[in-house]
Amino acid sequence: MIRILGAGVMGLVIASELAARGHPVELVDPEPAPGPHGCSWWAGGMLAPHCERESAEEPVERHGLAAIDWWDRHAGGVQRNGTLVLTLNRDRGELARFARRSTGHRTVDGDQIAALELDLAGRFAAGLFYEAEAHLDPRAALSALRDRLVAQGVAFHRTPPEAAPETLIDARGLAARDRLADLRGVRGEMLVLRCPDVTLSRPVRLLHPRIPLYIVPRGDGVFMLGATMIESDRRGIVTARSLLELLSAAYALHPAFGEAEVLETGADARPAFPDNLPRLRRRGATIFANGLYRHGFLLSPAVAAMAADHLETGITPEFMDEVSR
Repeated sequence: MIRILGAGVMGLVIASELAARGHPVELVDPEPAPGPHGCSWWAGGMLAPHCERESAEEPVERHGLAAIDWWDRHAGGVQRNGTLVLTLNRDRGELARFARRSTGHRTVDGDQIAALELDLAGRFAAGLFYEAEAHLDPRAALSALRDRLVAQGVAFHRTPPEAAPETLIDARGLAARDRLADLRGVRGEMLVLRCPDVTLSRPVRLLHPRIPLYIVPRGDGVFMLGATMIESDRRGIVTARSLLELLSAAYALHPAFGEAEVLETGADARPAFPDNLPRLRRRGATIFANGLYRHGFLLSPAVAAMAADHLETGITPEFMDEVSR
């Protein structure tokens, strides 16, 4: 039996990968189901490996491309409408910089932007369209993974069973700092708005030198807004400054957001290693899987596949440290 500690995005994805390969697994988490206690609950759900390449290492793009199909197979709900990147005229230099540092895009003019998103017609003169990207609802995806595992007979426990497992996989996120000294927290803040006067069919990123915004449609006039990356392990607190900047950026995207209803605010700390790439570390019968940073939905399928490959063959995959510490 393989026991997994933590039923956030990492734990659920590893369990799904192992179960699909025929391995007996069980999960241990003090919470009964995905919810606001986990940082993946607050994710944007953008499967945007090309856009992420602008500020991330090459493996994020390479493994992130395969993640789109993985989520479609295992959870469903993936919308393959691409990503639209825009900027205000005064910040056109940001658009050129973003284009230089990323791949998989084509330049679009004002008419093409209007064809993609009618409600943005006449508001932006130029942008970048990343056609191969996708998005999903993180909360629905996490719940779908859990429901599918339960249907397959995988047991979920609130506390560890007495019987020792053959292998233990620690996927507790930031809680694993008690065993991983170089793990740090990076706080992300978000809010959810209802704005029935705006319709978007894909994530939109509005570039800004100080506070870039991403906005992800959830359907029925509901949108998730996020942007912040703050070096802090403080959880659950959305600062007034972040809230003001997020709302100001949303208003700049479309003035109708000024009349939007604020449904929810939230924040959590993402677990990250110094280079912002994930790690697998083995100490005896325990494998630590952690450090997804802001790429939980993009990189968890790759980390899960590497963990499964290691268990099956003993190989040292790309994200596994050669020497455990």
